[in-house]
Amino acid sequence: MSSQADQPDPSRINLDPGRQEQARLYARIQRRFMFLDFVLGMGLLLAWLLAGWSVQLRDWILGWTQNPWIAVLAFGAVFGGVFTVLDLPLSYYTGYLLPHRFQQSNQTLGGWLSDLLKSLLVAVLLGGMVLEVIYLVLRKAPDTWWLWAGAFLLVFNVLLANLAPVLLFPLFYKFTPLEEQDQLLGERLLALAEKAGTRVRGVYRFDMSRRTKGANAGLTGIGNTRRIILGDTLLEEFPPEEIETVLAHELGHQVHHDIPLGMLVQTAVTLGGLYLTSLVLSWGIAVFGFTSPADLAALPLFGLSLAVFGLLTMPLNNAFSRWRENLADGYALQLTGNGQAYASALTRLSNQNLAEIDPPAWVEFLLHSHPALNKRIRRADSYR
Repeated sequence: MSSQADQPDPSRINLDPGRQEQARLYARIQRRFMFLDFVLGMGLLLAWLLAGWSVQLRDWILGWTQNPWIAVLAFGAVFGGVFTVLDLPLSYYTGYLLPHRFQQSNQTLGGWLSDLLKSLLVAVLLGGMVLEVIYLVLRKAPDTWWLWAGAFLLVFNVLLANLAPVLLFPLFYKFTPLEEQDQLLGERLLALAEKAGTRVRGVYRFDMSRRTKGANAGLTGIGNTRRIILGDTLLEEFPPEEIETVLAHELGHQVHHDIPLGMLVQTAVTLGGLYLTSLVLSWGIAVFGFTSPADLAALPLFGLSLAVFGLLTMPLNNAFSRWRENLADGYALQLTGNGQAYASALTRLSNQNLAEIDPPAWVEFLLHSHPALNKRIRRADSYR
């Protein structure tokens, strides 16, 4: 005779075969366009170098200003602007048309354009700042610039992680305290965070449904800006015990110190990429006739080097991420003791987010930052 614990949970949601068929098609199309975007980007970088466009742009800018700060800003604006304009049709298709085709988006065209403009503004402000600092250290320390740039990027990322929840996220989403009918859930999640030894500033709802049909939750910020955020789609579609297991996974990252550990690992990888780029720039001085590593005309070579390095190290970065995600899954199961609810939550997420549950092994190895959903669901199902 089987025990009560072995009986199927009547509230458990099942995987939708029709949605999975759509999810596999959606994932294949997204991968093709990701590959196309990468190839076009690399081709454009090579064109800047081989056609001499970067040298012509540098000479034109230095013809009307010798101020290095203004020159870097002007070169970055033209260089980035060309990329943005040429990439706009692809961004429109993958970011607006494709999600609507698969009924995953609620966003209007006006809303998508508004988000695009805000994203560009943020990219110009933050990217411009990073570019100016990198060219400053290139000018001041041409032999050791990569060390100084790596240190700056570490500090920059720590500040950004702390300030993003209060400065950047509100540009795209509206965050509000939980409504009265969700107060008990909020208390339950705060108690769970306290049990995990994680201090948070509160539980907030944000308006995911204005853009997507997908659901999500998370912990954002570090230190005094850390807070629990729940998408309104999650609150409306998921029962409390499933939401609790999803949050427990996020708490696992906090308990395992994945944010600082991830920053340190990423800093080490970035330093490797910057050091390789320093060698490539030295080679470029001889091959392309650049005046120094700080030559503005070398920016396409800078980007090309980092892009190739990022492609080569992507499987390693994803393997590290899958390891940490696997640990967070284990913590969620231990903290809640509710494997059935977590399996149901992951299944519901795959249905609602149109996520491919069993990607090809090579796709998971190369591209996925999380273990395949079928592995995660089986683990949760078998947890006792």
